[in-house]
Amino acid sequence: MKILKIAAIPFLTALLSTACSSDDNGNIPEIVNEEEVITTMTVTLSPEDNGADIILSKTDLDGDGPNMPVFNVSGNLTSGTTYTGSIELLNETVTPAENITDEVKEESEEHQLFYTSDDNLDVTTVSVDNDSDGNLLGTEFTLTAGAASTGTLTFTLRHEPKKPNDGTLTDAAGETDAEASFSITVE
Repeated sequence: MKILKIAAIPFLTALLSTACSSDDNGNIPEIVNEEEVITTMTVTLSPEDNGADIILSKTDLDGDGPNMPVFNVSGNLTSGTTYTGSIELLNETVTPAENITDEVKEESEEHQLFYTSDDNLDVTTVSVDNDSDGNLLGTEFTLTAGAASTGTLTFTLRHEPKKPNDGTLTDAAGETDAEASFSITVE
């Protein structure tokens, strides 16, 4: 019996030392930043000549659920007009709705909004706000409507894009957090 007890002591010591060992080698665990839930994107275009705002909105309250997103465009753009644009992102699955735009601005180095139009639509967009490092952010922009045309204008929010980048989604890479494409007419 004494031999068994003595032999069990080294075994238990080895077992306890491996059971209590740390496999993180003193590293601090990485904090996981959960992806934002974005149900609604609202783009407000305010003409510099003080006309009526044009509102573009996409609402998708069930995300990947069976219901299709709802798109609204409140009016047509006027040829030769420059608009001041702003983008609001909301999570409307909670009450009150959470303003995700605030989070995007707080984590500006990790986000960027891009605006792309198809070749048929004659508009020019330019981001006017920057992240804390001086790189483009894109929650605020100007849009100049050119000649009469019809086409698609797409707004894309990228998470962790390469910064600086050449202003294209391809160069920026990263993951798409939200995207909305609107049918636009310039008169």
